[in-house]
Amino acid sequence: MSHVAVIGAGNWGKNLVTNFHALGVLASVSEASPALREGLFKQYPDLPVYADYQEVLAGDVPAVAIATPVPTHYPIAKEALLAGKDVFVEKPITLSLAEAEDLAELARKLDRVLMVGHLLLYQPAIQWIKQYLAAGELGTVHSLHQERMNLGRARTVENVLWSFGVHDVAVLLHLVGAAPTHIQATGQRVLQAKVEDDVYLHLGFPQGVQAHLHTSWLWPERRRGLTVVGSLGMLVYDEIAQTVTLHKKGITPDLANRDYGAEVVFSGSGEPLKLELQHFLDRVADRAAPLSDGASGVEVVRVLAEASRQLEAV
Repeated sequence: MSHVAVIGAGNWGKNLVTNFHALGVLASVSEASPALREGLFKQYPDLPVYADYQEVLAGDVPAVAIATPVPTHYPIAKEALLAGKDVFVEKPITLSLAEAEDLAELARKLDRVLMVGHLLLYQPAIQWIKQYLAAGELGTVHSLHQERMNLGRARTVENVLWSFGVHDVAVLLHLVGAAPTHIQATGQRVLQAKVEDDVYLHLGFPQGVQAHLHTSWLWPERRRGLTVVGSLGMLVYDEIAQTVTLHKKGITPDLANRDYGAEVVFSGSGEPLKLELQHFLDRVADRAAPLSDGASGVEVVRVLAEASRQLEAV
């Protein structure tokens, strides 16, 4: 099994370090913070820890995982690809569509694996929903509705859609299986003059499917969920409880209500981060395209970039 070096061991990177170590493939870590490096030395006394990620890229480790601040994703990932490494980069792949496209094209030209950390795609419940919809069990899918709100950590560079909504956009594109033909975004700036704290995103897809996402880090309750409305019923995914409930209800063609109750049809979590990182290792081994490859990362950024253009124009 290939070994991996982690670049960035901060708020989220530390989770990559823990999981790659548990998988037995952690080769080294690069972290700029002296305090964080000291903690790594204590926790993993036999692990090489560097202050400069260039030392990782100069080594012979075949793959790297990047969990640095988002504005640095592009230059570090590009250097890693040019150094011949397979690359896992946390979401979003970049803050620019042009940069995302450049990384995807570079990985293709160099025949390197490029995978984006769209974690929610690897949640077993999402994969169950994908299969359920593909099998036609919900009939014709009419709309998808997602919420991701909390009293969260406000950012000064990316707005709440870029911070909270990347996973959800990736899920919407994955479940629908198509790129949107219509994008509309509205938002509100309360805490900072140029950063949205609350955003509504509306997507229109071929065949009339609609999707809606509400993200906010200025909200009193933690709300994370997905509702899918179909012609034969409705699915509700509670991300906090990790349950999927089928509501056997709807409105008939003659406008009569039908309701045959509800049942939990899926329950349980399979440690999505570990599943995601194992997927990366498997793709490094077999050279197949990851579920969240560079191309999918580009499509997510394409939606976010257009949403941001609209928000900035207001």
